[in-house]
Amino acid sequence: MIYTSNRTGSKDRHRVRGKASKGTVRELIRLLAPYRKSFVFVCILIILVNLADIAKPYILKIVIDDYMTKASSDTLPVLLLSLGYLLLALAGAFISYAQVNRMNGIGQGIVYSLREKVFCTIHRLPLGYFNTHSSGGLVTRATSDISEIGSWYTDVIADLFKDILLLAGILTAMFLLEPRLAALSLAVVPVIYIVIFTLKRKIKESFYAMKHYIGKINGFFAENISGIKIIQCFGAEGERLCMFRKLNGQYYDSTLMQVNLRSILKPASDLLQDLSIALLLWQGMGMIFDHTVEIGVLYAMITYTRRIFRPISDLAEMYDSIQSSLVSAERVFDLTGRSGELEETDSGIEKEIEGSIEFQNVWFAYKEGDWILKDVSFKIDKGQKAALIGETGAGKTTIINLICGFYSAQKGRIFIDGIDIEELKPAILRKSIALVLQDVFLFSGSLRDNITLKDDISEERIDEAVSVSGTCVLVDSLPDGIDTFVNERGSNFSAGQRQFITLARAVAHNPSIYILDEATANVDTRTEKLIQKAVKNVTKDHTSLIIAHRLSTIRDADLIIVIDKGRITEMGSEKELFEKDGYYKKILQR
Repeated sequence: MIYTSNRTGSKDRHRVRGKASKGTVRELIRLLAPYRKSFVFVCILIILVNLADIAKPYILKIVIDDYMTKASSDTLPVLLLSLGYLLLALAGAFISYAQVNRMNGIGQGIVYSLREKVFCTIHRLPLGYFNTHSSGGLVTRATSDISEIGSWYTDVIADLFKDILLLAGILTAMFLLEPRLAALSLAVVPVIYIVIFTLKRKIKESFYAMKHYIGKINGFFAENISGIKIIQCFGAEGERLCMFRKLNGQYYDSTLMQVNLRSILKPASDLLQDLSIALLLWQGMGMIFDHTVEIGVLYAMITYTRRIFRPISDLAEMYDSIQSSLVSAERVFDLTGRSGELEETDSGIEKEIEGSIEFQNVWFAYKEGDWILKDVSFKIDKGQKAALIGETGAGKTTIINLICGFYSAQKGRIFIDGIDIEELKPAILRKSIALVLQDVFLFSGSLRDNITLKDDISEERIDEAVSVSGTCVLVDSLPDGIDTFVNERGSNFSAGQRQFITLARAVAHNPSIYILDEATANVDTRTEKLIQKAVKNVTKDHTSLIIAHRLSTIRDADLIIVIDKGRITEMGSEKELFEKDGYYKKILQR
């Protein structure tokens, strides 16, 4: 959920967030379902700890009133009471350890399953989602936000239950012991809740701001690390630092606001506790002189008052943790709850793809009304080699996105082997297409893993892919061969070497359709020729679509499609287009 400083419509926004918080709490409780037995056990342990805690002041009251004030010489009962007090303390410590340990196990189990769910959700989101959400924000949700949710279980929910039960138990003991003093000690409690309620909205807003800006900072760090060469090459360190300072300053301001609001709660609680004890001393001493209350009772009441303010103080301090956890949970559940947007990768027609592609009057826009493709129609037969050319922004990459099923056309239809692409099972469709992009992406791991992508591919198939793609020269030159470690993004390989690796990856998965998006645009002439030779080997007898600015990569195409400003202006063989004296002939003569 994105934080905004715009005050317009704030009442509506807070009303929505209030409803969201209730739903968020229900979802957090629902996540406890698989651990219900363990949680019930934790609750029993909490009750036992609280009973031990409540009993200890009463033991001291007995010692003071029955033995100390009467100067009794009988030490055996005092010894037994002392041992009882010690046993209660030891039992409380042991039970508390067991309770915390079990609750931590529950919390970490929920974090484990929730993080896996977020990971799977991100992989199934449509590409359009990533156009409007930063990677830094998504990383924050998958890491720190989920950790905050873990804190809800390990640090909040158990302590909340414990403090509420302790509060109820102490109040019961106080009213049974001396109702008048109990009522007096509680006279200032409503003030604490007034303070909490007053700060509630501002505390929650500050947490929304913090989550928003830390996501931006994470994204900014990732962007700068990826683009460090460009930054250093152009000497842009100073400008980037200024941009970071602005972001960091916004996060600092939101954090400072949250800290300032939080710092009010603890002192206010302590002050009201001392005020309550002062009232007890004043009233209690008068009752002692009137012989209506014993000293031990007053001592127990003061002890209970201190302890009753401990859960109240804990609840006040816990409030910011609760708000932080709720904000994090809302952000995570906003992501995992997008079931309507997730791709149904397991539904649709399962069919072995042969490779024909047809567009019929296709219109497409990333933003409503801003058409990128306009009435596009063409057909690529099985085994045919097609080339798509046009200026930057003409719509070439968009055609690739539609063929791969990353987006759906708003108008018109797309057919693969005569079947509407919307009816095909997405997983089957994409496994039938090999995409070799201009910006090659390699994962950290072995060269083998980057070729197979952890799929169950035989050694024979891997060897064939390495050979056909021309990657064998590279593999043979490496000390560890195909098991050579690849750094993040393949930084220990050149652009040309990375291109060969992606060609091997494409061949290894045995696709029916090859799509090469300007695959030789970032390499030198010699490497380009080697890649072109490899591409010919790879795409032989397969349907292929090549997108390039260099004419040398499309000379052998069976079909050339010229696209300009989202419309197909020319289509045919090289000879046919040259004779038309159109766009293709003009770029040949440049």
